[in-house]
Amino acid sequence: MAAAAPELRLLGLSDGELDSRRHRSSYRTNKVGGQPDWPPLLSRPSPRCAGCGAPLALVVQVYCPLEDSPYHRTLHLFACAAAGCSGRSECWLVLRSQALDEEPADTPARPAVAQEALSATDWCDTADDWGMEGEDGGDGWGGDVQQDVQVQEEAAVPETEVTEVDISGGLQDLRLTEPQEDVPVFCPFFISVVEESDVGWEEDGLEHAQQLLREYQRREGVEVGELEESGGSREEKYEKTRARHGDVVFSRFMKKISLCPQQILCYCRGGNPLFISEPPSNMAQLVSVCSSCGGPRTFELQLMPALVSLLQRKDSSAEAELEFGTVLIYTCTKSCWTPGSHTPVKEFCFVQTDPDQQLFK
Repeated sequence: MAAAAPELRLLGLSDGELDSRRHRSSYRTNKVGGQPDWPPLLSRPSPRCAGCGAPLALVVQVYCPLEDSPYHRTLHLFACAAAGCSGRSECWLVLRSQALDEEPADTPARPAVAQEALSATDWCDTADDWGMEGEDGGDGWGGDVQQDVQVQEEAAVPETEVTEVDISGGLQDLRLTEPQEDVPVFCPFFISVVEESDVGWEEDGLEHAQQLLREYQRREGVEVGELEESGGSREEKYEKTRARHGDVVFSRFMKKISLCPQQILCYCRGGNPLFISEPPSNMAQLVSVCSSCGGPRTFELQLMPALVSLLQRKDSSAEAELEFGTVLIYTCTKSCWTPGSHTPVKEFCFVQTDPDQQLFK
């Protein structure tokens, strides 16, 4: 019987700051943090935490088109930055959006009016000046104040009355806009992608991995073979080793990520997730069916512990950072999409807390 083909696992690595003054990102950009980029013609959702109701922050944006599919495909993963929410699955959200090739990439998305009110910054680079247009003769609503006055004068309306009518008529429906709620934003940076099999043993990386394993061995009283040693006996010895807290799953997780401890994301659609702790016995039932077509979902990617320390608020807020061990993302197996749809599809995410978070800092 032919051996099963090995899983193709892709690793995401931090690849430099995404400076909006020098770089322009799109929905085809792999990145951490910043503002989400949406495909053209799609609405721009403003997701909120299902736990506390606070606005969600973009954690990662992953461009992941599927082979033999005509669609561009992007996943946006959001999380609540409020203390006490980041370790709860219901406080995270993953949205899948798709777009056809013929849809121009530079066309700005136009949200449905009934779904979302645009903020000033959605209009153009000079949007902050929109309220000052009256200085050039405009009324801020597309009309011309000077022209209106001239028409009134031609109708022989007294000047005092013209002034009263014009001003009151132009302002009677004016309402001050509500202040925009502060949406948390993480400092953005690019994600580079490499195949796990191509990860080389650089000296610094090896040293860091060895240090992690030695520290883990001291803390948990386990015997772990050095990374340069190989062979069935060492592998078997590691797999049979039990930590004092009995978490063999965590030990296996540690060994796997030690191959590339700086990975912030692992992509393996249709493959097996790497759990950081024992998953629930009913995990298969917990992964709900697709919210759009009702079909089954499959594992696609997961966030890794190294990402935690990189998630820094742009506003230098002293609020607690996100805390998690790994975040598993499951998406529709068929990647269903309704042609002409303007709404992203909600997918499933499952959060596992880190049993030993300080080991990764």
